[in-house]
Amino acid sequence: MAAVPAGLTPGQTAGLVAFASLGLVGSVHCLGMCGPLVTTYAERLDDGGPVTTHEIRQQALFNVGRALSYTLLGALFGAAGGLLYDAAGLARLGSAVRGVTGVAVGVFILAVGVGYLTRGNAVDVAGSLPLVGGLFRRVSGAMVARIDGLVDGPGMVALGAMHGLLPCPLLYPTFLYAFATGSALTGALSLSALGAGTIPLVFAYGTAFGSLSPSRRESLHRVLGVVFLALALVPLSNGLAVFGIVVPKPPLPMPWT
Repeated sequence: MAAVPAGLTPGQTAGLVAFASLGLVGSVHCLGMCGPLVTTYAERLDDGGPVTTHEIRQQALFNVGRALSYTLLGALFGAAGGLLYDAAGLARLGSAVRGVTGVAVGVFILAVGVGYLTRGNAVDVAGSLPLVGGLFRRVSGAMVARIDGLVDGPGMVALGAMHGLLPCPLLYPTFLYAFATGSALTGALSLSALGAGTIPLVFAYGTAFGSLSPSRRESLHRVLGVVFLALALVPLSNGLAVFGIVVPKPPLPMPWT
């Protein structure tokens, strides 16, 4: 039997693995929403030659800052939930929130998957939403305007941390999940796992993925679209199950079961 980290039950461990997996899959969405910003950072660092150690370090700092902000926000939402609800109330609320979260995340992943499969690029889900879309564009614009003073030094960590505040349909359901747990530690661990899962693809994009030809990027996106459609069934099915609706799904664990 595989070893279980101290203090975590097998179910909690499976939940963290699921969050990391969601982050890995959802990192394609990160490229769709935040890719233009990451590309802007990369362009500021690019000297026209091969990828340098400095560029790799700066992209690493960016991703560290981003993951740390997710962790802190997860802890804050978890702590807020713990302050507002007693154990019985939290259990009732948590069940409903996990159900809504599963459906919301599943629908979102389906939408992104359809966009990648049919168009070969991301659907700007957040940008098309009322209020949230406009807020995302304003925050993104403000960040771009301040990039030059931060991108080439330690301030890259701050740029990464700011991404935790962007309106994001991938992050916000997980913030709600952290709130429903009523635990700062569980919220921090869950969002930390999610953030860690997003790092490989976002880091690769910032350093190397941008050099792929448009046709290769489109082909990769279409393959990922198929993967998204399959994986969307997991949170969607688990979320609907909370409300008594049974939908077949792949046998993969997710934290909102």
